[in-house]
Amino acid sequence: MIKPSYVTFGTKKLENSFDLLKSGKFQDKQLYRNIDKTIKEIKNNPMVGIKLPKNVWPKEYVKQYKITNLWKIDLPDGWRLIYTIQANDVMILSIILEWFSHKEYEKRFNY
Repeated sequence: MIKPSYVTFGTKKLENSFDLLKSGKFQDKQLYRNIDKTIKEIKNNPMVGIKLPKNVWPKEYVKQYKITNLWKIDLPDGWRLIYTIQANDVMILSIILEWFSHKEYEKRFNY
């Protein structure tokens, strides 16, 4: 049996930020489309991203979300989307934690 796969946001604030992109400037709308497309890809295959090794996980992710895995997807124009996957006997839930520019990504992950 194949488990259904869902995608959600780590916080309501993040979900609201995503919704605001839709009505923003050209770059915001473009980012919205790229994230929306990526959400569909994650829903189809939760492991579509690059699994990040535990030694690079930001401590705030571990503390706030109690993650046991962390994934990254490179978006167009240098953007990065970070998510984690939780699964049980019934379903697979991918949780979007954050998206940011490559520069912000490097800062968050101390590269």
